[in-house]
Amino acid sequence: MTHALDALVFGPGDVDLSRSPLAGKIDGETYVLGAFNPGMTRLADGNLLLMVRVAEALRDPRRDGHVHAVRWDEGGYALDPWPLSAVDTADPRKFLVAGSGWRVMALTSLSWLLPVELDPEGRRVEAVHYDRAIAPTRSYQCYGVEDARISRVGGRYLMTTCSVSPERHCTTLYTSDDALDWTLDGIVLDHQNKDMLVFEGLIGGEYWAQTRPLGDLYFAYPPGSEWRSGPSINLARSPDGRHWRPHDRPGIRPHAATDATARMGGGAPPILTDAGWLTLWHGVEPSGIVGKYRTYWSILDRDDPSVTLRTEHKPLLEANPALTEPLADRMYVEDVVFTTGIADAGDHYVVASGEADLACRITHIPKEAFA
Repeated sequence: MTHALDALVFGPGDVDLSRSPLAGKIDGETYVLGAFNPGMTRLADGNLLLMVRVAEALRDPRRDGHVHAVRWDEGGYALDPWPLSAVDTADPRKFLVAGSGWRVMALTSLSWLLPVELDPEGRRVEAVHYDRAIAPTRSYQCYGVEDARISRVGGRYLMTTCSVSPERHCTTLYTSDDALDWTLDGIVLDHQNKDMLVFEGLIGGEYWAQTRPLGDLYFAYPPGSEWRSGPSINLARSPDGRHWRPHDRPGIRPHAATDATARMGGGAPPILTDAGWLTLWHGVEPSGIVGKYRTYWSILDRDDPSVTLRTEHKPLLEANPALTEPLADRMYVEDVVFTTGIADAGDHYVVASGEADLACRITHIPKEAFA
């Protein structure tokens, strides 16, 4: 499918680290590992706002026989040394700590959120709001604040983020009246429940959300089932957007007929169309360390989002190597597009994605693509 616009609009070279929340607070040189996975919403003046995840990493995390993790500490930031002999550093974004009997990791980067304002079509950057950046402020965020998703419900903006720490890997909620000044409301989903997307509208007077709990154990569907066991998209409901209860019926599940969506999770917050709730989600095909990430879509019933009316097994978006070719020297993963936002623009949608865990991609997709 061809698109009127399909381009990278913001990347690691566009971040001014002298204005980073970490500037002058770390004993070591840092660089931008990626500026990606942007939550997106439309501001009152019509401009688009990207809440960009900036992964700020140590230039040289290995020294003196140790690899160092970046961690927020009350009043500043710390570098924690881990003996190289005790860790696995195959993935440049993190390292695995041996000897626990289960997977334990730490990060060589720390993520914070940078508001980047675009024109109404998402073609150019109008402003970068460093003064409104969101960085860790609580112990449950000490390894970073990641992957914002923004929904506007009843004139109020709700932003979910993933907060990372040894305490828990949780979903946190920020709220705002203008999408620029945010208030942290705290934890709304506990350990390893990622990709929480709040529907852009109430259903039966309640808030609804897609969630994606993770784990190391999944029970098998019976032989011959159309479904595959593994990470899937679940649903939750709330009277106020803060207190959530899982919905009894499942949401979108991996299909047994394809490996391309063997693992899945939410992408852009669902928006209401004439046909029902349009939801963009990611499917992951097992491959190498990270896997191949693609974007897919489904239409959900407007009154019961656990009912899928239509879905498309052909990907809507795939990684585009031509976009990242000018950034080839910065690449550390391939075959990854991770959609995180959608905005109505008349006869088309503006779709925001993270490309290669590196930069922010904007794509115009005609509405007829979902007919």
